[in-house]
Amino acid sequence: MKSLKYFLLLLPVLVLSSYIYSESISEEAPDLSISTDEDNKRDEVLIDLIFKGLDEAHFQPLSLDDDFSAKAYDLYLERLDYSKRYLIAEDVEKMAPYKLKIDDEVKNRTFEFYTLSAEIIKNRIEESKVFYQEILEEPFDFTTNETIEVDYEKLAFVKDKAALKERWRKLLKYQTLARLADMIEEQEQAAEKSDTVTIKSVAELEVEAREKVKKNYVDFYDRMDDLNDKDRQSVYLNSVINVYGPHTSYFPPQDKENFDISMSGQLEGIGARLIKKDGYIKVSEIVPGSASYRQGDLKAGDLITKVAQGNEEPVDVVDADIDDAVKLIRGKKGTEVRLTVKKIDGTIQVIPIVRDVVLIEETYARSVILKKDNNKSVGYIHLPKFYADFSKKDGRSCARDVEKEVEKLKSEGVSGIILDLRNNGGGSLQDVVDMAGLFIEKGPIVQVKAKRGAPYVLKDDNSEVQYDGPLVVMVNNNSASASEIMAAAIQDYQRGIIIGSNSSFGKGTVQRFFGLDDFVIDRSLTPLGAVKITTQKFYRVNGGATQLKGVTPDIVVPDIFSFIETGEKEHDHVMKWDEISAVEYKQWKPSYNLDKVRKNSEARIKDNNTFQLIQENAKWLKGRRDITNFSLNLEKYRAEQKKTKEEAERYDDIDKVIEGLQVMNIKADLPAIDADTVKQERNKKWLERIEKDAYINEALMVIDDMK
Repeated sequence: MKSLKYFLLLLPVLVLSSYIYSESISEEAPDLSISTDEDNKRDEVLIDLIFKGLDEAHFQPLSLDDDFSAKAYDLYLERLDYSKRYLIAEDVEKMAPYKLKIDDEVKNRTFEFYTLSAEIIKNRIEESKVFYQEILEEPFDFTTNETIEVDYEKLAFVKDKAALKERWRKLLKYQTLARLADMIEEQEQAAEKSDTVTIKSVAELEVEAREKVKKNYVDFYDRMDDLNDKDRQSVYLNSVINVYGPHTSYFPPQDKENFDISMSGQLEGIGARLIKKDGYIKVSEIVPGSASYRQGDLKAGDLITKVAQGNEEPVDVVDADIDDAVKLIRGKKGTEVRLTVKKIDGTIQVIPIVRDVVLIEETYARSVILKKDNNKSVGYIHLPKFYADFSKKDGRSCARDVEKEVEKLKSEGVSGIILDLRNNGGGSLQDVVDMAGLFIEKGPIVQVKAKRGAPYVLKDDNSEVQYDGPLVVMVNNNSASASEIMAAAIQDYQRGIIIGSNSSFGKGTVQRFFGLDDFVIDRSLTPLGAVKITTQKFYRVNGGATQLKGVTPDIVVPDIFSFIETGEKEHDHVMKWDEISAVEYKQWKPSYNLDKVRKNSEARIKDNNTFQLIQENAKWLKGRRDITNFSLNLEKYRAEQKKTKEEAERYDDIDKVIEGLQVMNIKADLPAIDADTVKQERNKKWLERIEKDAYINEALMVIDDMK
């Protein structure tokens, strides 16, 4: 068996990324039992490799003790039955003695707890099939006044099977109610457009709604029965491994293959990164240049509840295995998928997306000229990600591309530059260093620390400054990793002003893949998959980590997520913020007074109707998120949904064209745009989005104050 220390010397070029895949492992209940000697040997080797790797390579290795065991137990129990609709209190009592023994099982390479839990959940899942079949045979009475709690964290495990069946009854009634309400609304809308529509009674529609729910459960259990036993074992392993952090996880062979495909950007589909969160398939990121990115309606934070192929009947994916959901969403270029999503405000929206490959051009840096009223022109650069092509000697580099955009803007005589890093999930670390060097004299940009030894400092060694005028960097709560390092460097050097949400994402760690097959002599045990381990941590030149806290902008603007916890803080067992010694660096001497610029911005924001709406929307969203108990009375349910929809419509004016804001293409870009009608259309849509962006407008005003 090879040494992990030897493997550490062979690691590839460091690449930053905010892609969070650890939660993407299926969280459905496993039903694996370990039976053969070969299985035992494979599992022993797998555990041995994973935990030796964690001990040697992880930035912050943990002690395998009772505290570790309790955390792993809680994670696993949550993932085993998050919705608390399979297990009863008696089952949890049977598993409870193992709460402080998981560490011992890891050390001894045993699986007693896993085997017991797998057998329990397997039996309970089989029993639940009878529940849904019996309950859905009879019509529901939607005139009674009862409610359902949909926040599973507020629920306890029920005491017996009778109580469990009652929980299923309410759940199935709620799901049928939601279907029925949608069908009634669709019928009413159709009747308004045509007087030839056949009107069905509520009773008739209830039967159809119930049948649709039943079909979804038939499909759901068929998918569960088809799950690969060895892959399902990863649920248990990841519950243990995730105690080390949300970005450290085990990838069975097939999951690693899916990850590689998604990272390559070559997969045909909708271009959204998905995670499993609290029983839902959640959109964690929209890939720049993808079909979802161009369509525009799907957003990070949306919860996908149903998936339909074109006009076909949608399939319910709540509580589904994420791999099954991905298979439904993924498809060939040119085909349509319709996603039913629950937006952050609680409203339901059906989003049609025509699958396509990622348009690489839309991931690249691009720029335009902004002008407000009679003020001077300002350059705006949009950078969706920190891309770099390491496969070629002079491959595409975002730092070189930004350098070209800056040069084009300078030739247009701009009086300032805005660099937009909102929703930029990270990428190449070297490009961060090179890009920061365009705006400062030479000096350190970031400190990188591993488990052992002193941190090493990545520096810009080029004393030439390409642009020394007013600079604003835009961030939001989805600006992560490399974006945070760039913003932090500009802020620490006082080279420009950072403007955005109350904080950026807060991912200040680096993960590296270790292929486990590389360390196995007995090839009959392969494939084993891979393990992704957090190996390093980033620190600003002032010594503070970007982990957890992220970057706090110099000017904070209202954001719809202002009162909702987002980013790294959302996850369990995250690494804490800390600091190390600062390195020596020479700050810029700004020509502006930051306090004065900030006060001017605060005054504008306070008087700006759009930002007032955003602030109100943020408070409303927080209130909506706190409402988790819903009526099972049809009339009351429809009234609640109508009220929510009407309240959400109050904030439609947030996306309106900003008076006086002019957006123009750079002259050097016009020939390429004019020569291609497809580019013309995409360019038109991009300019229209900028014209409605209150945040860009405020950044433009900040540039004017800096002058």
